[in-house]
Parts: sequence; C-alpha cells; structure tokens
Amino acid sequence: MTSTTSDDSRLDRAPKDTGPVDIERRAVAEAHLQNTTVRNISWRGVTVTVKDRETKLPKAIVENVEGIVEAGEICALMGPSGCGKTTLLNVLASRPTGALKVESTVLVNGVGPSRAAFREMSRFVEQDDALIGALTVRETLNFASRLASTSSLPKRERIARIDGLLDSFGLVEQADTLIGTPIRKGISGGQKRRVGVASQLITSPKILFLDEPTSGLDSAASWEVVNYLKGVAKRNNLIVIASIHQPSTSTFNLFDKLLLLSAGKTHYFGPVAVVGPHYNSLGLELPLQVNPAEFLLELVNVDFAATRHRRLEQMQHAWAASRRAAELAAAVADVEAKGAALSSFSDTTLELAAAEKRPSAPSLVLTLLHRSFVKSYRDVVVYGIRLAMYTGLAIMMGTVWLRLGADQSSIIPLTNAIFFGSAFMSFMAVAYCPAFLEDYEQFLKEKRNGLYGATELVISNFLIGTPYLFVFSVVFSAISYWLSNFQPTARAFFTWVLWLFLDLLAAEGLVVLVTSAFPVFVIALALVAFANGLWMSVDGFMVPPTVLNVFYRYVFHFWDYQKYVFENMMVNEFADRVYACASASLPGGDCQCMWQTDLADQCLIRGQGVLDQYGYRPGYMGKDVGIMMGIIAGYRIAAWLVLKLKR
Repeated sequence: MTSTTSDDSRLDRAPKDTGPVDIERRAVAEAHLQNTTVRNISWRGVTVTVKDRETKLPKAIVENVEGIVEAGEICALMGPSGCGKTTLLNVLASRPTGALKVESTVLVNGVGPSRAAFREMSRFVEQDDALIGALTVRETLNFASRLASTSSLPKRERIARIDGLLDSFGLVEQADTLIGTPIRKGISGGQKRRVGVASQLITSPKILFLDEPTSGLDSAASWEVVNYLKGVAKRNNLIVIASIHQPSTSTFNLFDKLLLLSAGKTHYFGPVAVVGPHYNSLGLELPLQVNPAEFLLELVNVDFAATRHRRLEQMQHAWAASRRAAELAAAVADVEAKGAALSSFSDTTLELAAAEKRPSAPSLVLTLLHRSFVKSYRDVVVYGIRLAMYTGLAIMMGTVWLRLGADQSSIIPLTNAIFFGSAFMSFMAVAYCPAFLEDYEQFLKEKRNGLYGATELVISNFLIGTPYLFVFSVVFSAISYWLSNFQPTARAFFTWVLWLFLDLLAAEGLVVLVTSAFPVFVIALALVAFANGLWMSVDGFMVPPTVLNVFYRYVFHFWDYQKYVFENMMVNEFADRVYACASASLPGGDCQCMWQTDLADQCLIRGQGVLDQYGYRPGYMGKDVGIMMGIIAGYRIAAWLVLKLKR
C-alpha cells in the first residue's frame, strides 16, 4: 500500500479483471490460498500532515515512521498523549485520519493488498467500542461471527469458537448477561472491553489493531487481556498491533515488540527485551524496581519541561543513527523486495478469498434484521417508550376532543384535532434518535471492518421499523379516532390509519437522515425538531395554502409530507359529511351557518365548504399516496448516500 493522499484512500484498489477468470487459474489460486498466510506487515515513510490550529501552517504529527511485525507477534505503540499513536494506528489500518495529507507505504507480505482483501484479513477495535446494549455477551459474539466470513462455518464450529473465547476472556458467567442499556444494567466496563476484543477475534482476522485495549481495566484485567492476545497470536500466527498507555510492568513485558513515539517521531522500535540495553547505551539506564513503561513515557514526554526538547532531539537522532534502526530499514526493504515478485499473484488470491468468503447481501440483511429485532423488543428506548407516548397522546387527544358532534361548532375543533394528531405523532418520532445513534455507531465500526455497507443497514432498518410503525398507527387511531367522533365509518377509519402510517414512515425516515448526517444526539434532536416545526408551519393548517406566501409555498410546501397527511385527513373527514348549523333553534327560526354551501336553505353545511377555504378537493388520494411514497423513499435514499460517503 504505497500512497500519497489527502486521506481519501491509502489502499490500492482491487485489480479489474481484463476478462473471465478461467477455471484452471481459479483452481491454482484456491489451492495456493489454502497455504497462504499473512507472514508480516511492514510500513515505511509514514508521514501525516495536518493544519496547525494556531499558525494555520502544515504540521507533521507523524513523521517518517517505519516498522515490521511478524506473524505471531504482538507489538505495542507507546508514547505520551498527543504523540501520534492513534493516528499511526489508523494509517496502518487504512482508516480515515482527517489529516491534510498522508504519505505511507504499508505492505502485507511485502505487497500492497486491495481494500477488500485488507479488510477481510484485518480488524480494528476502537478505544470506545460500540456494542449493542440489548444483546447478551454470547449474542454479540454470535452476530459478529454471522456478519463476517466465519458465517460459512458450520453452526457447531461457530458455537465452539464462541465458547472458547468466552472461556479465554473470563466471560463464561456473563455469557447470557446483557451488555447493558441506559435503563437495564449490564456487564462492567472492563468486561465490555473484553467483549469488544473477543467480538473481533471471532471473525478470525490475520491482523488485529487495537486502540487502547486496556483502557478502563485494572492491572489484573489488563494483563489477562494482553496475555490472551499473546497466546492467540502465537497459536494462530496472528499479528497484533495495539496502542497502549502506561501498562503495568507485567503487562508491558508480554509484548514482543515496542514502537516508542514522541512528537510523531520514532525513538525506538524493536524487541521489548532490548529496549533497556538501547537506552543504557545512551547513558539513560532503566532504574531497577521501576516500571520500565512509566520510565520510558517520562523520558519522551514533551509536555512539562521545555528543556527536554534538545535532549529528545538527541535521543531521536541517536535512534536514527543506531545499528538497530539500520537493521530495521534493511528488514523492511528486504520484505518489500521479496514481495514484489509475488505482488500480482498474492493480491489475486487474497482478493478471491475476500470475495468468496464474504456473506451475500441477503444474508447480511437477514442477520441485521434478526439483531435489530432482538434489540427492538428488549430495549424499551427503541420502540417501547414511543408506544407508551403514542398511547398516552391518543388518550389525551380522545378525551380533550371528546365526542364532538356533527354540528358547526365542532368543525374547528375537528380541524384542530386532525392537525394535532398528525403533526404531533410525526414530531414524537424524534424519540427514535438515541436508538438509531447506537445503530449508527455500530454501523461505522462494522463498515470500517468491511462487514457490510450502507445498503444493508438502510434496508434492514426500514424493514424492522415498518411493522412497529403500523402498530403505533393502529393503536393511536383505535383510541383517539372513535373517542373524538371523526366520521364514523370503517372506510374513513382505515383511510385515517393509512395516512397516519405514511406520516410515521416519513417522520422516521427524516430522523434516520438527519441523525446519519449529524450523529450527535443534541444536534440531531434540535435539527429534527426544527424540521418538524417548519413542516407544521407550512403544511396548510397554520396558514391555508391559498394564503401561504409564494416562497414557502413553492420551496417547502409541496415536499412537506405533513401537507399531504393533513390535506387527505381533512378530505377524509369533511368531503362526505354534513354538519348542522347551530343557530337553527333560535327564536324566529333564522339559520346562521358559518360556512355557506348549497345546503344552507336546509340549515346544513356541506363539508366541502370547509375544504374550499383550504383549496382542497377529493379525488387526489392515489396521487398523494404516490408522492408520500416518493418522499419516504427519498429520505431513505438520502440517508443511504450520507452513510455511503461516511468514512
């Protein structure tokens, strides 16, 4: 992977076939693949440049770093806060860094694999790993396995792998315990860290990147996690590269190699056992009975003493001129030279493996649907709270607008009730933001690990939500519609349910779009609320379409989904209904109707007279349903585009 980029892509793209792959070539590739292992990962010339916040000039936060880690080894990236550990880890894992410029050559077995092949062989564990709180520990590992290439394994073998990981990570007793939601307590923070690592190991990666895997763990738990990683690396020829901050002595000694950074520059790379002699040769002897990791971090820290800068420069120059640095450069060059001859063939076999092992799109959608279904009925934040809110709203609406009569005094209250029911049902969809944010964080992690993409998420999210939204529409309508005494026919009732259902589908699509674009709870909440406020203002109730000014009418009104809901609910209520004029019984028999229609001589008001002040006419329901379906699809497609472009 040789590149000089603006952080768009640091992996070579997959080679394009120039013709059909013949059977013999595929057979040879597959046979070679059985014996193909990742022997090493190497990198050289890794330089990351950002814009300095103060000077606004380019500034290198990682500068000309190189290294090599062999299969079966576990390497620690260490250095003081802000030295570039996480940035370097992201470059090695081909993840976005947000940098102005990234220059790097990252090779596997001496060659640059395609993006698909690299994602197939590697996994990344975030410092704050996203886990679904409504799943148990065992289910988390099971779904991770089903989404990865290990989904092709027999069920018995997958279960055996899960049981082995649970035992190795000390999670057997917590296997059937929930990860934990804001409402239901689950496992501890340290146990979550172990589950995060285990959920990546279950997919059988060849290279594992970890960002602060021991963060939040005590020294005993940290040692257990790193010790297990070391054992797995040895047994399975796994390469483990982990950024780590201030490990205990026992944990530090478990690592095979150490890359020590300061201000983005290499101060040491090599076996942990040799770091002492290296600094002894510089006259900086490691004290006895002192944690060597703490000593090294204090040695390369630049935050608290300006006088250290010259000494740090001297130490960095001493490393660059050392025999071990020369040997490292030679080893990296040797690996690259050996890999050049096999570049095309190795990349082809790895690409075939990635394509053939990956689950199909329908299989991924079904797995995501299954996972979302488990979450939907266990986590009340997803749909339970909304069902309670909508039920309460229906009871309130039905009892406030209680048994309205078929006379003109009820016309304005009925109109208000139609607006209130449709608009506030739509507005309350904002409660879906927290649940989708959890799905979004999970998606980002799994997308970056190459498990699935935006298409699978958008389809599964829509499919899992649709039945629940239909239930909400029926429950709300069954309570409020008959209590308020809207047009008492079955046809009118089910038409109301249809429009409320479409209203909720559009509202949830808006939530998914906004939250995908702005995945911060407070921001998403504010923007969705603002959008709903805008839709309420221009849907035709506050200001009739016949009066609404030209700007809002043509810029917002016609693609406001609440406009079509309100209009068709009004038509549903008033088009075929007649209302009595309330003044018919006054002395003298004079009839005073608030709306003058052709039934005025009978002291009645035809409902169409109410619709005329809004410019509404029946007969457009089919067209409006089509427009609503287009708006619903538009929100989902827009969300898909946003998620597709997310790095």
